[in-house]
Amino acid sequence: MNTTNPMNEKTGLLLFAHGARDPAWARPFEAVLAQIASQRPELVVRLAFLEFMSPGLEEAARELVSSGCRRIDVMPLFLGASGHVRRDVPPLVEALRQQHGPAVRWQLHTAIGEHPAVIEAMAGATLDWLNTAAPTVKPS
Repeated sequence: MNTTNPMNEKTGLLLFAHGARDPAWARPFEAVLAQIASQRPELVVRLAFLEFMSPGLEEAARELVSSGCRRIDVMPLFLGASGHVRRDVPPLVEALRQQHGPAVRWQLHTAIGEHPAVIEAMAGATLDWLNTAAPTVKPS
């Protein structure tokens, strides 16, 4: 079964993270990829990085297109609308549009960190830590 949109196009998901020189940095993003893949096995999903790590955006996009995806959602795995998200990512996605032509539709989404569920999850994790691990601070 393919994930399709209302136009019956095979849909892919491209998770796009910054990247770092330390390979351990990618583990949380790989975990996100694994959870999505396990919960939506019909979805073609790839993880790509802006710099320092592989695959890059073009390589992951090429894999999605080669697998038959005709609509590709690009989800920036950034905590906020940083300079990369505002200035660098839109031209990169536009280059993919130009490269692959009108046969593939690209949808760039807002940074994941701006999603209410992510904000709620970060606040919840912090509150859990405060409630279980943080020492009580007494006023002076």
